[in-house]
Amino acid sequence: MSNTNWKDVILTPIFKGNPVTVLVLGICSTLAVTVQLKGAFVMGLSVMIVTGLSSFVVSLMRNSIPNRIRIIVQLVVVSLMVILVDQFLKAYSYSISKTLSVYVGLIITNCIVMGRIEAYALGNKPIPSLLDGLANGAGYAIILIAVAFIRELLGSGTLFGFRIIPESFYAAGYMNNGLIILPPMALIILGLIVWIQRSIQKDLQEK
Repeated sequence: MSNTNWKDVILTPIFKGNPVTVLVLGICSTLAVTVQLKGAFVMGLSVMIVTGLSSFVVSLMRNSIPNRIRIIVQLVVVSLMVILVDQFLKAYSYSISKTLSVYVGLIITNCIVMGRIEAYALGNKPIPSLLDGLANGAGYAIILIAVAFIRELLGSGTLFGFRIIPESFYAAGYMNNGLIILPPMALIILGLIVWIQRSIQKDLQEK
């Protein structure tokens, strides 16, 4: 694979072809787990790992999977990766696992994971498939982190649980915006990010 193709595989899902802002995939978890930056970071990393490893494993088996059962095989592979990630979080970061609740398990139904397997891993070699999965997961994670950054900072005055806005601001009358931590505001923030991206990338605008 040429350097240009490597760049396309890695950079396109993060910027020009972001799965959340361009393809509008993985929206539910984007809205649900972005109240705190820590949860969004872990969720993004989890999807990145699951997407990358699932694409890698399916690509390894792509020539031996009968077409009539390929979806079942893909679901089994994705489920295995999700279970491993979920058990790892429960073992080493139980508090975050409890915060993310069912959303880690629901990675199985995330369209980004199955979409990349169908669109890329079934027709490409393992290493490019791994990179494609990781890149698409990274694109998803970047949007989660961006939304969570705004919501936690303005809604709670913290980042990763640490106080960012000085106490002197509160003494002067500043108040956290409780509205921004409600689910509808996540959708509005995401909409603004989509609008900014489409304003910059003119080729994404509908004619």
